[in-house]
Amino acid sequence: MDALMRPRSVALVGASEKPESLGHSMVRMVRAGGYDGTVYAINPRYKEIDGIPCYAALSDLPEPVEHVVLGVGNERLEAALDAAIAHGAKAATIFASCAQPHDGGALKARLTAKLREAGMALCGGNCMGFYNNQIGLRIAGYPALQDMKPGPIGWLAQSGSVFGALAHNDPRLKFGFAISSGAEMVTTAADYLSWMVEQEGIRVVGMFLESVRDPAGFTRALERAAEKNVAVVILKVGRTAASAQMALSHTGAIAGSDAAHQALFRRYGVIQVDDLDEMAATLLLFQQPRKPAAGGLVAIHDSGGERELAVDIAERLGVAYPPLAQHTRERIAQYIDPELVPMNPLDAWGSAHAFETVFAESFTALIEDPNAALGVMFCDIRDNYFVSAGYAEAALAAFRRTDKPVALATNYAMVRHDGLAQRLTAEGVPVIDGTSEALKAVRHFLRFRDRRPLAKPARPADLPQGAGAPWKTRLASGKPLSEDQALALMASYGIPTPARLAVASTEELQQAAAVLRFPVALKTAVPGIHHKSDVGGVRLGIADPETLRAAYDDMAQRLGPQALVAEMAPAGTELALGAMIDPQWGPTVMVAAGGVLIELLADRAVALAPLDADEARELIQSLQIRKLLAGYRGRPAADIDSLVEAIVRLGWLAADLADVLSEIDVNPVIVGPQGACAVDALVVPAGTKTGA
Repeated sequence: MDALMRPRSVALVGASEKPESLGHSMVRMVRAGGYDGTVYAINPRYKEIDGIPCYAALSDLPEPVEHVVLGVGNERLEAALDAAIAHGAKAATIFASCAQPHDGGALKARLTAKLREAGMALCGGNCMGFYNNQIGLRIAGYPALQDMKPGPIGWLAQSGSVFGALAHNDPRLKFGFAISSGAEMVTTAADYLSWMVEQEGIRVVGMFLESVRDPAGFTRALERAAEKNVAVVILKVGRTAASAQMALSHTGAIAGSDAAHQALFRRYGVIQVDDLDEMAATLLLFQQPRKPAAGGLVAIHDSGGERELAVDIAERLGVAYPPLAQHTRERIAQYIDPELVPMNPLDAWGSAHAFETVFAESFTALIEDPNAALGVMFCDIRDNYFVSAGYAEAALAAFRRTDKPVALATNYAMVRHDGLAQRLTAEGVPVIDGTSEALKAVRHFLRFRDRRPLAKPARPADLPQGAGAPWKTRLASGKPLSEDQALALMASYGIPTPARLAVASTEELQQAAAVLRFPVALKTAVPGIHHKSDVGGVRLGIADPETLRAAYDDMAQRLGPQALVAEMAPAGTELALGAMIDPQWGPTVMVAAGGVLIELLADRAVALAPLDADEARELIQSLQIRKLLAGYRGRPAADIDSLVEAIVRLGWLAADLADVLSEIDVNPVIVGPQGACAVDALVVPAGTKTGA
């Protein structure tokens, strides 16, 4: 990786004097940042290009180089790579697509095999190169910003356009490294991340991911980032897929292809963003060196209306404004106009008299409050306007008087403030554009502060290592479990289930009625019916044997004689638990709003399995339905501890049986004051096809 990203010598194959060509851009870019390593150009037409000595071939060089940049077309690429391998280069960059018409990927496969056999690292193919601003090296075929000052951000994008969107357009963002990884034929996002988190001065890594080609390596890299307290911010695309439509369970249908990535990110404290604006805003806040203190956001505004706008957005995003201490309110009251209220967030604009002092002193008081983690000034600064200049000086004055993070946010993202924004950001006060983006960045900043430390989940003491062995043999046959068997599997892992009996005739129904306590539920158990309520295969709250017999006769006539009779669980809130085995990330566990609401609300949270009680509790707290569990409008509060225990045990079940499972759907799980009870379950063995 050092030969790829931090080489001591570089050769540019395909270098050219032709203006506005890839070959000439390579030459211009390689030294534009002040790189002082050895650089050679390779082209038989020239002796020198822009002061760089040029040779006819790599074999003519006076010394071996570490990194060879192959700036040639696909038709010349294989010969050029062969020459680089023969030369003894340790790394290469390929800009070309590595594809030829009608070759079915043969060229790419041959190049990949040769690179792997030679043990070479590769940026590309089909990439835009990379910048190592720490040493001033730019391996690129396209011109970019000339003034690229190094900073604490690592940036990787699997899309060349996205790479350039951030790396080429906003000088506020200070990249130590910016990488366009392209097709990742050899060196993958996992390798780049692993390398970047070890580099001195890198505090945050942003990534635009379409796919992860090395799941195990990527997981190790995330773990290392967490250990080193390097924030990882990921924009993952391709988050919806047809695979969700193919799932046999509700779990699969609402989880989708993105669920496992969310679980992975949750486990390792990854910050997930939804678009490039949110990515840039988050990187800007993490770029500044100060860590948030305890507490929450304090903010100062120059507009009452825009303050209300920010408060509305903050509530929707879950960003809280802590109350101010009495001494802070008294301190602020000395500076603001009498009709204004000293509070958080603060509207400090009254008269224009001494406004810079008013904002500087009030903002400083806010930030120095014991409940303040960081301070943000919200105002629409613009260049060449004395009021904006005053706000900027006020923000810097507060910044210099505290050791807490300070930022300035505009309420409108299109204000023209290049000069002020660059100056403030360079001095340690990042300027973030847009109310929503700023508040999202603050949310990420504080959640990263509060993230759970990495810990290996402990197996429940009463759950033996071999608990899943009998079920593994049963599931390996590929035959789906009946509901009764699925509930028995849950019970074998300590997840509470109701008393029940399977029946297939009126005689067996009478025996069940004599044993079980009413009220009971009657559910069809005919094989192949996965969603029973959709076909009228569920009757709840049956109060007596006569009603049970009538319900069974109707169901048997319509659907078939196999049925399950189960005691009704105590009243409570319906949730759903589920598990899926992801081909990349392994077993995951889901908790969601249950019953018929599972697909309607899609209120769900997912974690890697196994998981501990703290992570299970976090899943529950992230749901909107948690309000019902806490007791809503006089309803008794649910036993959350029992739900946590059920989630943990389901996680161990999924981990133990991962190689023979596809999906598990436990819906509903009824959670009330008496505890949690799984009343229905669907278990799909590995390899089961849609429609089975």
